[in-house]
Amino acid sequence: MKSNSICLGIIGGGVMAEAILSRLLKQQVFVANNILISEPRDERREVLVQKYQVQVTEDNQAAIAAAEILLLAIKPQIFDLVVKDITPNNHSTVVSILAGVTLDKLEQAFPDQPVIRVMPNTPATVGAGMTAIAPGTKATKEHIQQARKIFTAVGEVVEVPESSMDAVTGLSGSGPAFVALVIEALADGGVASGLPREIALQLATQTVLGTATLVKETGIHPGVLKDRVTSPGGTTIAGVAKLESLGFRSALIEAVKTATQRSKELGK
Repeated sequence: MKSNSICLGIIGGGVMAEAILSRLLKQQVFVANNILISEPRDERREVLVQKYQVQVTEDNQAAIAAAEILLLAIKPQIFDLVVKDITPNNHSTVVSILAGVTLDKLEQAFPDQPVIRVMPNTPATVGAGMTAIAPGTKATKEHIQQARKIFTAVGEVVEVPESSMDAVTGLSGSGPAFVALVIEALADGGVASGLPREIALQLATQTVLGTATLVKETGIHPGVLKDRVTSPGGTTIAGVAKLESLGFRSALIEAVKTATQRSKELGK
């Protein structure tokens, strides 16, 4: 992937594209002058050049023509508008991070190319992302490995059937926002209980991070961990009872289900 020609084309220079870009460069999966990003906004192109020294253009076709691997990172709502004005490059692998845009729709737009549908999430920015990939009908093991190499640079990767991608979007794609709300609410609770804001936020953030790390590294089921923390008649069980009475778990379940449904709607 480190040839002298541009080998990674990216259409779209938004938040997720930058998150992936920053880690690819940090992990030296690509070098900056081998990346060409197509982005319509002048100010955004300037930011990407200044921060990462990549090549930029406002011409989607230029990025497509140059790419050995083409990363689609636009808003799914404008997919049809973008692809109607392009000519596919039959020598590139197409990797799409567009929520709700199906493999069938992608393969109609790029009929002679291997296509891989991908759903990363924003912790990719710090190398702690969670990415699911679903290969299309023309994608070989080599193409899947290319996608894995890109997204391993930003975190963990799982391969799933496409039928699971909307649920992946609802859980790990939208999940960082839900977790951020949990952290914010915990910090607000600390402030309401008399803690300074800065200390409350530090306590909340590290508690969520530490708990997630404990579950991941030990393999302890979250329910078992919860039981270990809740002593009879203690503070934790009192708090858990209050969360249950307010529908905390149900709210999170419904949030994931609603985000999953929205992913399906975006693909229509």
